[in-house]
This record gives sequence, C-alpha cells and structure tokens, in this order.
Amino acid sequence: MFRILLVFSLLAVTRTQTSTYFYPGVPTAEPISGKYTGVYRPRVHFSPPANFMNDPSGLFRDKDGVFHLYYQYNPTQTVAGNQHWGHATSKDLYHWQNQKIALWPPTKSTYVYTGSAVLDVNNTSGFFPGQDNGVVAIYTLAAYENGTGGTQDQNIAYSRDGGYTFEAYKGNPIINVNSTNFRDPKVLWHTETGKWVMVVSFSADFIIGIYTSLDLKNWTHASNFSHHGLVGMAYECPNLIEMPMEGDDRTMWVLQISVNPGAPLGGSVSQYFVGNFNGTHFIPVDGVTRLTDFSKDNYAGQFFYGIPATEKQISFGWASNWQYTDLVPTGNTEGWRSQMSVPRYQYLANVTAIGYNMFSAPYNIQSIFSQELAYNKSFGNGTILIDYSTVASGALYVEANVTGLTASTLQGMINMTFISSVSGEFVAVGSPLDSDTWVNRGHTYAFENPYFTNKFSTAAQYSGDGTWSVAAIIDHSILEVFLNGGQHAATTTFYAKHSLDNLRIDTSGMYSNVSVSIGVWALEDAWAMEANSNGTVVGNVTHI
Repeated sequence: MFRILLVFSLLAVTRTQTSTYFYPGVPTAEPISGKYTGVYRPRVHFSPPANFMNDPSGLFRDKDGVFHLYYQYNPTQTVAGNQHWGHATSKDLYHWQNQKIALWPPTKSTYVYTGSAVLDVNNTSGFFPGQDNGVVAIYTLAAYENGTGGTQDQNIAYSRDGGYTFEAYKGNPIINVNSTNFRDPKVLWHTETGKWVMVVSFSADFIIGIYTSLDLKNWTHASNFSHHGLVGMAYECPNLIEMPMEGDDRTMWVLQISVNPGAPLGGSVSQYFVGNFNGTHFIPVDGVTRLTDFSKDNYAGQFFYGIPATEKQISFGWASNWQYTDLVPTGNTEGWRSQMSVPRYQYLANVTAIGYNMFSAPYNIQSIFSQELAYNKSFGNGTILIDYSTVASGALYVEANVTGLTASTLQGMINMTFISSVSGEFVAVGSPLDSDTWVNRGHTYAFENPYFTNKFSTAAQYSGDGTWSVAAIIDHSILEVFLNGGQHAATTTFYAKHSLDNLRIDTSGMYSNVSVSIGVWALEDAWAMEANSNGTVVGNVTHI
C-alpha cells in the first residue's frame, strides 16, 4: 500500500460509504484500455493497462476456476496515489482480461487501500440469499482531507455477480479504532473454529492485529502479533495462510509481513514467520526472520483465497520498490508503471542447514512455452549462444540442472547473461555451486537512481540430494531467478537503452562425472491475443 509514513493528528471521521466518487474522464462502465507493445512492457507478467499499479489485493479463485486479481490502482496518473481497486481475470494466471474498476472511493479525498476478498459460500454475511458465489471485499478506506492523511478504517463491499461489481455495506466501517496507521486487512475462513479471521496492520506500532467474526460485519479482537523480525518504519500487508509441508502429511501456517521503509537492501521488503494458528493466536516455531526474496523488487505479496491448504498455495508479489517506483522510465515513455511477479507456487520444506523454508517457484510456466530454443541433457562444461531477437514476446524461460553431485564434487559455475546486440548492455545471473548466487543489473543504463542498487546475492545450501538448479525468466524489463526449485528467489527490474536480445549460458569447473542439462524456451506473448487491430487491449466490455 502506498504511504509516506507520517505521524498525523487524529481525524476521527467515520465515512459510511453512501456515495461513490467517479473521477472525470475515467471510464466507469468499461475497462481502461492500454497498449502492451512498449519496449519495457512485460508480455508474460501482469501490468496495468495504463497509469500506476501497486499492491495485489483481493486475490481469489472462484468456483469455476477463474482467478481474480484486484490491485491498487491510480487510474489518473503514473505515480502512486488516488487508489482504487483495478481488476483483471484469468483462467491460467498468464492470459488476462482487464475488467472495469471494481472499487471506487466514496469521496475525492478518500483512497481505497489494500485489502482482500473471500467467497461467502454459506452466506454468513446475509448478503447472498440463494447464492453460493457471493464475494465480499474487505479493504481500508484512508482519508486524505485537504491532502493530509487522516483516519484509516476497515470496510466491506459485496458482489452478487461473482466479483465484477460491488456495493458498499451501509454499516461501514466495520472496524474503526481512530488510527491514522491501521490498514491492509487479509481475511480467511478458519474451518476448525467456524469463524472468519482477519489479520490487519497497526503499521506504526509494529503490531499485526488478529480479529474474528461470524458474519464478516461484526468483528472481535482476539490477539496481537507484535515486534517480530524486521520492523523498519512500518508493518504492512499481512497475510496468514495455511500451506503444505513437503514430505509431511501435516500443514503449517505462515504469517507474512511487509516492511517499508527499512528493508536491509533499502526501501520495501517482505518477511515471513512459520508457526501454528489455533483460530485466535499465531505462535511462531522459532524467532527466525525469513525473507521472501533476495533481490529488491518483490513487495506486498498476497496469496489467493480459495486454494485448499493441502495444495501448494499461489501468490503474486508487486514487482517494484517504494524507493524508486514513481521514477522508473516506463511512466514517461509508455504511460504505465509497475508489474506483478509471475504467479508463484509456494509451500514449506525443511532444508538442510536452514530449517523451515517457504519455496517460491513459477506457477505452471510450461503452459506458456511457445518454442524450444535449446535443449541439451548432457551438456557438461561449455557455452551456448542464443539469438532470441525474433521471439515475438521477447520473453524466455531458462533452466540449468546439475545432477550426480556429491559433497566432494560440489564445485563449478553456472552463468546466464542476457545481452543487447546493439549496446552491449546486459543483466546476469551467476551461481557457483559452492558459494553465493548473485544477480547483476548494473550494466543497463536507461535508469539511474542512487537507490536503484545493482547487485544482489544469497547463500544457498546444497541439500545433499545430488542436485543443483538455476532457472530464470526474463521479460523486457524484469528478471526473476529461482534457485534449487525455489529455495531462494530474486525479483529484479531493469531498464536498458536497447532491448536485450541475446543469451549466453556458460558452465565451467564441473567434474566429469556430474551431468549438466540446459534448456531454453521462448514464452508466449500473453497479451497479443487480447489486442485489437490497432494493437490496443480494450479488456472485457461485455460483462454486465
């Protein structure tokens, strides 16, 4: 959620949403259109049709298997502010159809901040008689009277058409504690207690409040989780999620908290804690702070509601950083800013020498392979050069796998370098099997900023299972790296003066008795089929 942390005088204004403010010139009955053909515009990652996007909000999968992505959206400018909820839908999390704006503010001086959405299949709220597909959005309304930050409180709106249009609850706000730093509710259904559970941030107090409800309208405070891990200047965007434990029949709980500013690398970052939840209290299994990403551009991640706890969970992160998101060149040159990470599968595992670890790997990436550019299952030490300038999407998935390793043969190096044939600019990934894996974006030159630091690394652990793997997705202005099946992940934006269109893969220093396989696949242009003859994506103009 966009905010500059300030200490405001309390403006204890209760804003029952009996009206809606529509900005002049912003479409209300149809989606905002946009072009997805710019040199920086991702073709696989989700980005808004125009203007500015930040946190994913209200993610859910409906009973027909359609994924709904709402997101913090400024429909009038390419900088943060004036938040609404944008909306898009997909059947596979890669091919998206833009929908019309889902949530509007009640007044010009109110923003609709981050929140969540749930399916009220049993009509606990009473909003949906005779329905099993009712959707309730839970969100923060933030007052900005005369441009000055005021009260933040929690509100709900309900949708009787599956999440396309919403009506604000006349009894809003559902929780108002007269605070200027109280935001980002994430709600789940807790089967064992038969109650809804909300985690919400008292951001400046470094507290995650836990509330319970029988009907989504009346909430009772149950407990607090406070002053754990990194605190920075504010806690934001909490998620509480149950997920599977690899190699174990049990599930465990994860509490994810975002911090901004004050990340170890600067700006914004997300951390998580592994533990148990009894319906009212979250108890971590240890005091370890674990980060979701070892680079700098993954924040405010949210998990989809509607995924059974025994299945790998699915999430999106906002692929940017508050230190420079309003300044990156896509706004001035192409009229949009910010993208999401690729969708991620996430689950827990016990990793040698690390302990509990939340794995993060691309969701079903093979479904958008369009062409095999290279594959060699017995590569060994060597170099592959690939010109991908003719790939329509300009996006690739690259994977290197080493097998047959032992503790005594754990050596060698994997390098992936994505290069511009025009300017020589490049981004690179290096993964020595016996040392830290790194990412370098410092040789692209279209954006200079002191906070746009350029090198990141992580200390990965060899698990002892004889394998080592590195995978990467590159998509115009974003690079994502996944180490050892998602044991560690890095999300990195970059801006080159000329498009990167060549790939060099080098493997060296491997023992002859280990096997190295290399694969490179072109990815589909997921937006191309949505564009009209003028190249404009107009979105869904038929849904009522």
